[in-house]
Amino acid sequence: MSVLRACAVVAALAGSSMLGGCILMAQHPLDPHYAQAVHNDVVAQIADPEAAYARKVEPAADGTRAVSANRRYLSGQVIQPQAQTTSQVAGSGGGGGGAPSGGGSSK
Repeated sequence: MSVLRACAVVAALAGSSMLGGCILMAQHPLDPHYAQAVHNDVVAQIADPEAAYARKVEPAADGTRAVSANRRYLSGQVIQPQAQTTSQVAGSGGGGGGAPSGGGSSK
């Protein structure tokens, strides 16, 4: 074993023995409410772990269509979506927020 390696092993053992003292001795007593915030968060997030909801609407997925779309994708025959303009998407009506009209200048 080389001298450098022996020094490294001795240093590692000395360092680990010093760290062992830190683990065994509590430096400060813990507050009785330690981790209460985490406990409250867990309780708030787990309202009903065994909730069973009646499905009212079937999911908008169709296995047959998904498989055929995947096959078209793999063969390079993807159906391109139709181009839409904003008037087709938004419909009629409008108005919206923004700056107030009037255009006066501030002095």
